[in-house]
Amino acid sequence: MAAPKKTFAKKVLDKIRKIKSKVVPASKSKKRTVAKKIVHKKVATKRSLKPRILKKKATGKKPVGAGTNQGGTNLQRHFNNPIINPSPSNAWESKATFNPTAICHDGKIHIVYRAVGDDDNSVLGYAISDDGVSITEQHPIPMYSHYYRPNKRKRNIAYSSGGGWGGGSEDPRLILLEDRIYLFYTAFDGWGSVRVAFSSIALDDFLNKNFEWEPPIIISPPGQIHKNWVLFPEKINGKYAILHSISPEIMIDYFDSMDHLDGDTFIYSVHQGSPLWEARDKQIRGVGPAPIKTKYGWLILYHAMERHDPNRYKLFAMITDIENPSKILYRSKGPVLEPDEWYENEGYKRGVIYACGAVVKDGTLFVYYGGADKVSCVASADFDAFLGELVATEQPKLKKGKIKKK
Repeated sequence: MAAPKKTFAKKVLDKIRKIKSKVVPASKSKKRTVAKKIVHKKVATKRSLKPRILKKKATGKKPVGAGTNQGGTNLQRHFNNPIINPSPSNAWESKATFNPTAICHDGKIHIVYRAVGDDDNSVLGYAISDDGVSITEQHPIPMYSHYYRPNKRKRNIAYSSGGGWGGGSEDPRLILLEDRIYLFYTAFDGWGSVRVAFSSIALDDFLNKNFEWEPPIIISPPGQIHKNWVLFPEKINGKYAILHSISPEIMIDYFDSMDHLDGDTFIYSVHQGSPLWEARDKQIRGVGPAPIKTKYGWLILYHAMERHDPNRYKLFAMITDIENPSKILYRSKGPVLEPDEWYENEGYKRGVIYACGAVVKDGTLFVYYGGADKVSCVASADFDAFLGELVATEQPKLKKGKIKKK
């Protein structure tokens, strides 16, 4: 009888065990090969990197070195991060260009990012990348803006937005669904209201840079602070699905038509006055990019902190059921990306990785994120290998590295 074939998950686990078996303690052999020395160094770095980074004074220089994306879960930052920086010559994006979102269409990646300028308002800028890591085109004026009337209420809310105190459109999520692009974002009126809004545009108009967006619709109730809501990029059981909470449970509202959300109909979610507020995991901040459909389920990246490291925003991953995305199938036991580079610590908010966009292009997962609430960055991984280890171990260990320039 022939031996049973190994499953994909089993193959990944075997590969991990082989890598681990190559690690030789320094006390047992002083004549290790160069390859073994490198492996041992990586293991030691994982244990001791964080304390050194927290104590190290930022140099203001870009990281040096490069790595190869050899598969597995070796997520690598682009060697020339940040890929989008504030531009002093453009008044509307002179202070910060961060928290990018993205979609991929016809081989091009369309990036939309939050920009803060001289007037301290948040608007959205637009850029294109052909290869996922290099910006090939950047729009000279804002692609989208949402200005409230000046807030006249005396009572301010307890809210920190990484600058942009004048209000506007923050932290976008771009979703391509059928022949239409939806834009979800945080609408901030300058200390009086933090609500979730969305707009939309025909795909052809977007591609032709005819940025005539539909009037924005507010979908969260007044008097509550809400952020990090996103639309699934496909209908689920024939309905539009909006993910608006991941703790204390995943909460999704379904609609036959987006027209049902008319500015007077709101989605009720977890907030500071909700009975569920105290039941939530206080380390979890919210969903990141729009979910990505995979053969295992919906890949959802989300922001959280760790109890032993409560002041740093990190990126985690989970996979949920395709037909019932409120059911978690797999979840990473640790962060998949941590704020360890200088550009993730030098800015308006130290120790922050905040991802709003993720796409798959030619088998590679590209994750677009803001560093320290100031700049836009990208990291990548082999998509199948990333999913394989997440499914096999529920703990994808994303190694520190840099993307080589092609």
